[in-house]
Amino acid sequence: MTHFSKLLAATAIVSSLLLSPTFAADTIKIGVAGPFTGANATFGEQVFNGVSAYVNDVNAAGGINGKQIELVKGDDACEPKQAVAVANRFVDQDKVQAVIGHFCSSSTIPASEIYNDAGILEMTPSSTNPTVTDRGFDNLFRGCGRDDQQAVVAGGFILDTLKLDKIALIHDKDTYGQGLVDAVKKTIEARGITPVLYEGLTRGERDFNALVTKIKSTGANAVYFGGLIPEGGPLVRQLKEQGVDVAFVTGDAFAQAELVAAAGGAANLKNVYYSATPDPLADPSTKGVQDALTKANITPANYVLYGYANAQAVVAALKAGEDLKAQADWLRGNTVDSAIGKITWDEKGDIKDFKFVFYTFDDKGTPVLVQ
Repeated sequence: MTHFSKLLAATAIVSSLLLSPTFAADTIKIGVAGPFTGANATFGEQVFNGVSAYVNDVNAAGGINGKQIELVKGDDACEPKQAVAVANRFVDQDKVQAVIGHFCSSSTIPASEIYNDAGILEMTPSSTNPTVTDRGFDNLFRGCGRDDQQAVVAGGFILDTLKLDKIALIHDKDTYGQGLVDAVKKTIEARGITPVLYEGLTRGERDFNALVTKIKSTGANAVYFGGLIPEGGPLVRQLKEQGVDVAFVTGDAFAQAELVAAAGGAANLKNVYYSATPDPLADPSTKGVQDALTKANITPANYVLYGYANAQAVVAALKAGEDLKAQADWLRGNTVDSAIGKITWDEKGDIKDFKFVFYTFDDKGTPVLVQ
């Protein structure tokens, strides 16, 4: 994949020499990249809905320096090769001035090489793998937290709050899922805890009964899962069906209403926990955002808010100047009052002091904060 993406990135370099990501056209194009088809399409649509809601209001107020914003969708289906193709299309054909995306870390990492070579601002609303921003790209920002931040909180939650120490680590072999689990593994091992199991499953699978049997044989009292709902939901259900009484702990990808059906009903979500940012809807400063989404008939779900917040930041940066340096300098030097609260960025492009808390579920499958 690395060789393939670099080959295509080299093509983008040649193209970028002929392109100038300035505002010469009548409209300003922003690409929104993520999964709009496939098992994770819900995530992509949520991000796009959030971006659209904010951009519609910006356009109604006159746009950016008098120019209307045009959104361009790019469906990568959370597949790295498809993400590279989307990135090349954004640069060469659509000539976007900025990108919000991609969603999956495994897509963001190769695609970001192309945007970096082309000098185009990029902000990902959801890619938490540390590699995304650790490469020193000046154009790349993260509108969410990092796995290593999330892992420290997760390790402490399992060991100190739940007081469990027989931990099975399960990942989906993807950049996001495995990266998150590896960070949790490092965190608990630093505290003297060796996981009772470290195992990968394959994205697209739905029958995990053999894996459940293996987890049961280890005597685990907790499972930490790195992955998404299409695999995580069935794994939760099959653990319950086999009577494996463990705490199931995972990351922010579980903050979706679709989890209830995927896990086989609300009853199966007892003793299931996920980490996420503190509920933005409980923050009085986001009431204007909530009202705007309600007016647009958009449910303010998790990634809708991240999409909205990332759009707020990108639009503010584009208003600051037509060249990448002006945009990047503005983001690193200012605070955005966003849909997920006040956010500022460090030199790497990561949000400073990003907070994670834990949620569980009530008997109706509604997330509730763990006190």
